[in-house]
Amino acid sequence: MSTTLFDLSGKVAIVTGASRGLGQYLGRALARAGADLVITSRKPDTLKAFQDEIEALGRRALPLALDVRDYESIQGITRSALEHYGKIDILVNNAGCNIRKPALEVTWDDWNLILDTNLRGTFFTAQAVAREMIPRKHGRIINIGSVTCVAGYAGLGPYGASRGGVKQLTMSLADDWGIHGITVNCLAPGWFKTAQNAIMYENQEWVSYLCDRIPLKRPGQPHDLDGAVVFLASDASAYITGQTFLVDGGISTGATRALPK
Repeated sequence: MSTTLFDLSGKVAIVTGASRGLGQYLGRALARAGADLVITSRKPDTLKAFQDEIEALGRRALPLALDVRDYESIQGITRSALEHYGKIDILVNNAGCNIRKPALEVTWDDWNLILDTNLRGTFFTAQAVAREMIPRKHGRIINIGSVTCVAGYAGLGPYGASRGGVKQLTMSLADDWGIHGITVNCLAPGWFKTAQNAIMYENQEWVSYLCDRIPLKRPGQPHDLDGAVVFLASDASAYITGQTFLVDGGISTGATRALPK
């Protein structure tokens, strides 16, 4: 198989929510495969170090302010990306948030913040970028979900609802835009340590319990997402759309902690 299938040289990728965590993992992988980036955050000053890192790889990186809860902000970064690069080939719809609470403690505002960010924001960012991809008859949209697309966890009601919605949305958009040469897939990571959930990994008993439930017996590492995101962004996945790709070490198999002998 030719490695050119995975070559992203000359491609332009928008990665939302790139100030930390998974957004940076995904952006690095795309840049190493040859893509130039648009990187976004609600606070663009937090992107400087990542911009420098991408440029040190010999790629270009345009930092932009984006709040996916704001329709005009979404339109603005799309225009800026086009003005700077002249095209958009790839969207990694990564911006998201979570508030971890027992279901009885979730407030109306908690729900709105999570759903507005993770689901509504994903849709309208995809919509804005698709409008620019359609005339070129080509595009790769990668919506970031999570293992909660397919599994429920206590304390993650609104978050799971939002990620399950992303899975369903992905299938709908794939059907809408396939005729225009655009693929839409959902990349669903399992348990990866990020700034958002780092406090949980300080509890070694919980980490041990988690690893027992993962068939590969460890949480995800940053490089574990590289192959999947490059695959979905590249020509190698040209006939794949509407799918949810779980990168979760197998936890979605429903594995349970081994009984003591």
